[in-house]
Formats: sequence, structure tokens, C-alpha cells
Amino acid sequence: MYNHTAEGNQLGPTLSFRGLDNLAYYHTVFEQPRYYADFAGCGNTLNTGHPRVLQLVMDSLRYWMQEMHVDGFRFDLAPALARELYSVNKLGSFFETVLQDPILSRAKLIAEPWDLGEGGYLVGNFPPGWAEWNGIYRDSIRRFWKGDGGTASELATRITGSSDLYESSGRRPFASVNFVTAHDGFTLHDLVSYNEKHNEQNLDGDGGGENNNNSWNCGHEGEDAPPEVRALRERQKRNILTTLLLSQGVPMLLLGDEAGRTQQGNNNGYCQDNELTWMHWDWTPAQKALVEFTQAVSKLWNSNPVFQRRNFFQGRPIRGKGIKDILWLAPSGQEMDDDTWNGSGPWLGMALNGEAIEETDLQGNRILGKSFLLFFNAGPDGVPFTMPPPAAGGWFWTRVIDTAKEKPLDTGPHADPVYNVEGRSVVVLRMDRRDRKE
Repeated sequence: MYNHTAEGNQLGPTLSFRGLDNLAYYHTVFEQPRYYADFAGCGNTLNTGHPRVLQLVMDSLRYWMQEMHVDGFRFDLAPALARELYSVNKLGSFFETVLQDPILSRAKLIAEPWDLGEGGYLVGNFPPGWAEWNGIYRDSIRRFWKGDGGTASELATRITGSSDLYESSGRRPFASVNFVTAHDGFTLHDLVSYNEKHNEQNLDGDGGGENNNNSWNCGHEGEDAPPEVRALRERQKRNILTTLLLSQGVPMLLLGDEAGRTQQGNNNGYCQDNELTWMHWDWTPAQKALVEFTQAVSKLWNSNPVFQRRNFFQGRPIRGKGIKDILWLAPSGQEMDDDTWNGSGPWLGMALNGEAIEETDLQGNRILGKSFLLFFNAGPDGVPFTMPPPAAGGWFWTRVIDTAKEKPLDTGPHADPVYNVEGRSVVVLRMDRRDRKE
């Protein structure tokens, strides 16, 4: 936490820096230096624009790398570290010093790219060398699976690495740390179980926590839902987990989401050190099934380079072979054009070509992988997708995931040229060959 300290606001205890040099170590309010400029929401903001404060932070970071052997840092409320006077300076002393330091420049640097001050939402605006928690990804995935209209094209941008945010600055898909839930806000279970926050236990008048959660309770608020609602919630969890883990970029999963952990609708549980926020290990059958599902999708991601590209998709024929690295498919099976995008419903088809990755491994060998079809349907009704024919020579499509099925991981060949993607589901198919040995 390099953005604030435990000394709080002007009423907080004097523990260290305030007693040493208050005006040097903290941002204070102009013409009222008794008060702190609080960009962190914790009472004060450390002033890394001061040379001695910056030196303290750099020395601390080097210690963690050299003596404690950490390989990177995630900076909470990172814009606060770049505030010089009161505005955010994207070329501020902190960023410049980190990137020029012979030790820290080798670290993995991850920013939470927003703070509470004016102009503090900086998703996509950090310097090269930094990865970012992609809050736009979070909001887009939530809105799509909530069923908001007109979100298919936004989904396409986010699951392919958010090139609109990172490509122009020379960064790559792994600059996007993709997430749908984090330690702040709803858990995944609560995201599909509550339309409103329920923070009464915090005893602050239900005032803390975000009000705009882009959540959907699947038709019933809270835990006492009928069986059909509970079944839909489990499907929605699988949909979101599949989308997250198979997106380009770096997936980030909140501990407990893989097991359906709930905070009973509390989206600001920082002050609850009790059973409300603890991780419970006595899983129900449904929770165990979700853990197994998450493990399987993680393995799929880890074993297929087409989901872990280091470069953005080009969407054009590769190596003169006439094959594209990615195709966006309408239910008709045709490649989507502008008219199709403009009139698209809450669905999306995507074909990823493992023969067109156009990257090399550490030994300089060309990376080849399996090809996949992914179909997303956030609407309530099924959508029949005409599938592109597999390659000639004994190739066929194998169903790998269908989140709508009772056994979503039940694999098998799919010879029918049409796949009915049920409402609110994800389908993943892999191109296999007849002589393929598992």
C-alpha cells in the first residue's frame, strides 16, 4: 500500500511520517494544509512527488525484490502514486523512476488504474511495461451476461485482449489483467444472486459499497431461490468463468469464486472478519461441481496457445494461405460484416485458428495449436449456429464445453453442421483429427 498510511486524516494518530515532516510526506489541501488531499479514500495520500518520499518507496520496492525475492508488485490505487500537486501526471516521477531503475524495471508491474480523485480513472493509460486491472473488461462482461442489449461488439473487443486500450502504446494482450470480480464488490455467486447490495451488517446505513454493480439475480433476490433459479445461477457462473478464462490477456480469479463463495449480498465486506467473509471448505455438491468445472476450463486455457497469444489478432489472411487468425461468425455461419454487427442480438460466434498464431517459442520454433469455435448466447432463447466445416482430411468438431448441459464437460464429436446454443450459455468446440490420440 504505497498510496496511503495508517495515520489517517487530520484526526488520526501521529505514528511516523506526520511527526517527521507532514507537508513533505502527504498531499495536503491547498491553502488549508491542516487537511489532507484524500485520493485513496483512507484519510491521506502519500506524496511520491517529493524526492525523499520517492526514495523511501523505491528503497522499499528494491528490498522486496532483492531480499524477499518477489518478482512483481500490484499497486493499489496506482494513480495516487503519480499525482504531482493534485492532478495525475502519467509521466510522473514515480513511473519514470521505476522504469529507469535497473532492478525495478525487471519486475512485473500491475496497476489498479484508478483512485478517488478527479481524473483518476486511467484504464488503458499507464506507460509501457505496466499491466492493468481492466475495469472496462469487468463491466463489459457483466453487462453482456446480465443481458444488456447492444453489448456483443464490446464483448468481442474485451475477450480478444482490449486492443483499443493497449495496442497503440505498444503493449500486448497480457497488459490486460482480466477480471469480473475482485476483493471489492460482489463475489461471483452474489453477482448472479442479487440485484442490490445488502450491507446492513456494516452498520453504516447501507451507505458503503458500489451501487452500480451490473448484477442480475436471475429472477429472485437472495439465497432462498427456487430450484430453477438456482440452476440458472450455476449456469451463469459457468458462463462467466468460461468467458474469463478463455479471453486473451491475463485471467484473474477471486479466491472462492471457483466454489461459489457468498457474502450474502454484501459488496463492501472489508470490516467483516467473521463467517460472512471467511472461506468455507465444506462444499456442497454444486460447489464441488463448480470447482471441477473451473479446473477443467483452466486446463483448457493452459494447454492451448491459441488462448494465450502474445500479440493481438490481425483478422486478415496469414502467410498468404487465405486463413485468418480469427473469424466472427453470425448464426448463419457467415463471417460478420458491418450490417451483421449493427443488427446483432445478444450472441456472438468466434473461430480461433491454431494454425495462424504467427508467433515462436523460446527456441524459435513456430507455435501451432488446436483450432476452436466459441459461441456465446446471453439471450433467453436458443440460437442455432451453422458451424464452419472442419478442415478436410479426417478433421471434425468435438464439443468440449456446453454450459447449458447437465454435464457441461461431457465431450463428444458433433457431426451436425448446426449447433443449437441454448439460451444463456457458452459452447466451446475443438477441431480434432480422426487419428488423434488423447
